[in-house]
Amino acid sequence: MGSEQRHTTIRVSVEIRDLIAQLSEQEGKSMTALVEDAVREHRKKLRWQRVAAQMERTRSEDPEGWAEYVTERDLWLGPPSNRIAPEWEGLFDPPEDLPNAPEERNEGQARRHLVDRPRRPDRP
Repeated sequence: MGSEQRHTTIRVSVEIRDLIAQLSEQEGKSMTALVEDAVREHRKKLRWQRVAAQMERTRSEDPEGWAEYVTERDLWLGPPSNRIAPEWEGLFDPPEDLPNAPEERNEGQARRHLVDRPRRPDRP
């Protein structure tokens, strides 16, 4: 049984089977490939939900650690902004209610903890 994949059957409702068939036809994929892609995407979604929950837990339970994280993130990436990457411009309208100032992002306290922290030499 070299590189041959094994397969099995799963039970789904007729409604879901028909939806999978419709989507697979629209996407030009087999039903199996569509289901495999959906499961992989769902796993990614769950992973990022866990990351978000861990970040929120750090923010609420360890404000000093969160402040260090935000400061380091901003050193590497620059402060968050409402701007979108040029390659995305025109593809969608970004929400206008995104927080822009540190206090709106609930990060205002983050910078005061590390004012004297040395900057990386390659950053101004």
